[in-house]
Amino acid sequence: MIFFWIILAIVVIGLIGLYNSLITSRNRADEAWSDIEVQLKRRYDLIPNLVNTVKGYAKQESSVLENVTRARNMAMAAGSMQEKAKDENLLSGALKSLFAVAEAYPDLKSNQNFMRLQSDLTDTEDKIQAARRFYNGQVRDFNTKLQVFPTNLIAGMFGFKTREFFDIDEKGVEGQPVEVKF
Repeated sequence: MIFFWIILAIVVIGLIGLYNSLITSRNRADEAWSDIEVQLKRRYDLIPNLVNTVKGYAKQESSVLENVTRARNMAMAAGSMQEKAKDENLLSGALKSLFAVAEAYPDLKSNQNFMRLQSDLTDTEDKIQAARRFYNGQVRDFNTKLQVFPTNLIAGMFGFKTREFFDIDEKGVEGQPVEVKF
């Protein structure tokens, strides 16, 4: 009889360990997503300053400035992971158009405020990419745990769901040539 209780205790301890590892993985994925959101917020905060700086030099480029502002607002309001990725792609394309327009204005390119904002935005873009890679790694690990035996049994019993990767379409908007009209 004691042997039965020892086996039962080992099984219960194993199940608790599996459940706790799922919770840990889920929390790491949540934390990694939070890191992405921090960098995206930083990006959103930089854009109005950049638009205002460009506005003073390139008044006739109002459509480009409006596209950047519209894309920023859409990205900020995106709900699902797929919407967020799609809208972030649009924002990246709009920003590329803005920087292409800036190339036509030598005074703007030499403006210290513009140069600092451009540098800050580039730094933020790099941090977004790093945070995205980290998040996707955490999601991969979490999703793998949900699919392998015996963790998949525990995950199914407690309603754990797979997470979506945050993929920015490298061939979509970013791969398109920037169209600049004067």
